[in-house]
Amino acid sequence: MATIDSKSALTSEESVTQNQSSPWYRRVLWLIAIWFGSVIALGAVASLFRLMMHMAGMTTH
Repeated sequence: MATIDSKSALTSEESVTQNQSSPWYRRVLWLIAIWFGSVIALGAVASLFRLMMHMAGMTTH
């Protein structure tokens, strides 16, 4: 059975304190990066669907 060293284990209160100590601009940059990544992924999926629809003979005119 494995044991956990109590000195190295963080309590939930300590981990919350560490998360809040990061600078606000770093959290905003992560938010922007995740948003930008999701927009790129959505664009890629939409392009793939458009390509498949075009290959199936569906056109916009």
